[in-house]
Amino acid sequence: MDRFLNTMKAGALGLGALTLSGCVSLGGGAEPPASLLTLSSTAVAPAGSSASTGITETDGAIAVLTPETPAKLNVLRVPVTVSATEIAYLQEAVWVEKPARLFRRLLGETLRARGSTLILDSDDTPKLAGQTLRGTLFDLGYDAASSSVVVRFDAIRTSAAGVVETRRFEASESGVLAEAAFVGPALNRTANKVAGEVAEWMARAPAAPAEPIAPSAPPIMDEASSEAAPAG
Repeated sequence: MDRFLNTMKAGALGLGALTLSGCVSLGGGAEPPASLLTLSSTAVAPAGSSASTGITETDGAIAVLTPETPAKLNVLRVPVTVSATEIAYLQEAVWVEKPARLFRRLLGETLRARGSTLILDSDDTPKLAGQTLRGTLFDLGYDAASSSVVVRFDAIRTSAAGVVETRRFEASESGVLAEAAFVGPALNRTANKVAGEVAEWMARAPAAPAEPIAPSAPPIMDEASSEAAPAG
């Protein structure tokens, strides 16, 4: 009887594992997917468009640097937040290259399509940028509890004058099935929304550096008032 119960328990556990593995997995070992995921900009610069650096330093090019990422995004898989303490990976959802580089090019193309400023978003970027855009890509994945994709980017903008500004950008799309065929396009739409908001932010004039507060000068006393009054 005990042996029969143990067999039934093992079967139930195995069935639960198969149900979970239909959507996510905790590691590699799976067969390669039939296709790979990428990010493509919905704002594309037209053929023949050009850009150049400005006459003044503040009109210079914008260098888009590869964002930092947590370990969960430093892979070719799409992370799935299962709980506050557990991360899995969506089966058959594999990026063509690491998300940070894909997101960098998405930002670069979105910025390029929205203005005439020279955008530098390659690794051999020359040092002629008036501004830099960097930051941390915290999320580019799927949340199982809300059936949604989430993109979260903390941007850091440095102007030619050395002023540093930061802003968090976040977008999500709910009601997404936990399958690569649905998660991939949803992530692309959400990432494009974030990139568009970043481009609008970058299009605004950078904040002016704060004027240093000059030390107050000591009061000037004339010679007559500085002389001691004679004793009466």
